[in-house]
Amino acid sequence: MEPTFSKGIYQNPTQSLAVGQYMSKVYLWMTVGILLTGSVAMVFASDLELVYAVASNKILYWGLFIAQLGLVMWLSAGINKMNSMMATCLFLVYASLTGVTLSVISLVYTQESIASAFFTTAAGFAGLSAYGFFTKRDLGPVGNFCQMGLWGLVGFSILSIFFPSMMGTTASKVYSLVGIVVFAGLTAYDTQAIKAMALQARSAEDHHKGAILGALKLYLDFINLFLFILRMSGSRRK
Repeated sequence: MEPTFSKGIYQNPTQSLAVGQYMSKVYLWMTVGILLTGSVAMVFASDLELVYAVASNKILYWGLFIAQLGLVMWLSAGINKMNSMMATCLFLVYASLTGVTLSVISLVYTQESIASAFFTTAAGFAGLSAYGFFTKRDLGPVGNFCQMGLWGLVGFSILSIFFPSMMGTTASKVYSLVGIVVFAGLTAYDTQAIKAMALQARSAEDHHKGAILGALKLYLDFINLFLFILRMSGSRRK
């Protein structure tokens, strides 16, 4: 088998195998996270009292949101200082908390539209991630553009909390469309960036922690892409 070259880096068949094993682990943990989130969301959604308790208690809801944000920051910034077991546990806790907060969407959208948005997201994500994995094109500029777009989305979202009139029907559609484009681009970019990290691990511990961090990035891309697709096309309950 002839050695191959990717993005200027010499790769032999052994390295290609290592990359494949690494990415398989990333996708495995991402899938575990999504399944855990979905399971927790369905459990809560099946009990209206639990869902209303989360949705109506602003202190609880924002507390969960802050806890999620804190976990992401802790895991992303402190991954090198923790062991693989802690990294895995933090990821699973985060996925569980996300399931609790996502259960609220069952009060807003029909089950059919939620399911449709999920399968649309899954199909789109698979194609975008495959493109990021196989393309020889440097997606760095795409990633930079999408990251700037992400900050724009965050800023607009914060302003809309204080000025609800900003999020009118047209503005909401544009906001959702921009969100879909941003996270579609980030999915491809993050996949390529994670693939490039595959050969940097120096031990089994680093390999596992890197896979968890990669899974977290793709998990966040998937969840946000799902939410924007649902917001764009979902049917609201009457």
